Amino acid sequence: MGTNRSQASTVRVQAGSNLSFFEKYLTVWVVLCILAGIALGRLFPGIAIALDAMSVYQVSIPIAVCLFFMMYPIMVKIDFTQAANAIRAPKPVILTLVVNWLIKPFTMVAFAQFFLGWLFRPLIAGTEIIRGSEVTLANSYIAGTILLGIAPCTAMVLMWGYLSYGNQGHTLVMVAVNSLAMLFLYAPLGRWLLAANDLTVPWQTIVLSVVIYVGLPLVAGMYSRYWILKYKGREWFERKFLKYLTPVAITALLLTLVLLFAFKGELIVNNPLHILLIAVPLFIQTNFIFLIGYVAALKMNLSYEDAAPAALIGASNHFEVAIATAVMLFGLNSGAALATVVGVLIEVPVMLMLVEFCKRTAGWFPREPEKATLPDPRCINPFN
Repeated sequence: MGTNRSQASTVRVQAGSNLSFFEKYLTVWVVLCILAGIALGRLFPGIAIALDAMSVYQVSIPIAVCLFFMMYPIMVKIDFTQAANAIRAPKPVILTLVVNWLIKPFTMVAFAQFFLGWLFRPLIAGTEIIRGSEVTLANSYIAGTILLGIAPCTAMVLMWGYLSYGNQGHTLVMVAVNSLAMLFLYAPLGRWLLAANDLTVPWQTIVLSVVIYVGLPLVAGMYSRYWILKYKGREWFERKFLKYLTPVAITALLLTLVLLFAFKGELIVNNPLHILLIAVPLFIQTNFIFLIGYVAALKMNLSYEDAAPAALIGASNHFEVAIATAVMLFGLNSGAALATVVGVLIEVPVMLMLVEFCKRTAGWFPREPEKATLPDPRCINPFN
């Protein structure tokens, strides 16, 4: 049974404890992996280029492998009866749809235009040639931020929900619904907000990324969970299997960051001031959208286990699709492509900060800890 707010005040409000040393300082490891990735790309550019070239429809195979091992440990822990229950309790899903498609794209345009199109414009001198036309760098950066704003996260958000002790069954339903919505809304919304009549949407990239990043680990997780529980039993699953599997997801996340920044670090190193300027509206947008979702979830009286992932899915972006679209539309070395890469640079540290905020404010919400998929199987009670 969930607890009400008055009862929550009698227990420790932070969701989850007993984190390992590795999990407790995850932000430090993230920063170190970003630096390691940039260093790898600079010191061994041939290796980075060769790995980056291993792609299908601009979906990187090395990153896809890493993301599979990041997603699988999360998927296999999900009690899929919770996903079925989520369909009967649609409020968190409706909240994410409203935030992702009716609010987030337009606030991104507003923040980008204010900062990059007006406040920072004197600092962003220069133009570039895109498809034979001269475009200011400021407008190119704005285009990149818009592509980020209309691409809701469909993979990494499972990690954020996992780390925040959220209801992974509900998170999975949110991911599925928003993935489907992206297939239908990404192109028309992009055309409108970019004011471009010839927006080329990488449908193959969107479909393939959803299949690889979500579909494959989902099927593998469902099947292996069923097989293990049937033939090995729940005790073996929780005490043996999960014990060795738990570190895999976070290790795969860190390796993914090393690869991403090995591939794109050159763009970041060559544009330090512009990176900072682009990061400002992206940082504000991420926190603003999270705040809207989190406060709305509070007003809707959602449980913490549903509220945390509902707010986090709106704050995060599907940067793989945004990068692929920017490259197809504007070119690999364009300002728009650079802006989408900055999205990768700030998203992981900022999302980890928001995950920590969620855990520390869990007592604001009714609690249903039995719905949580815990990162550490030893953490039986999130109130400990």
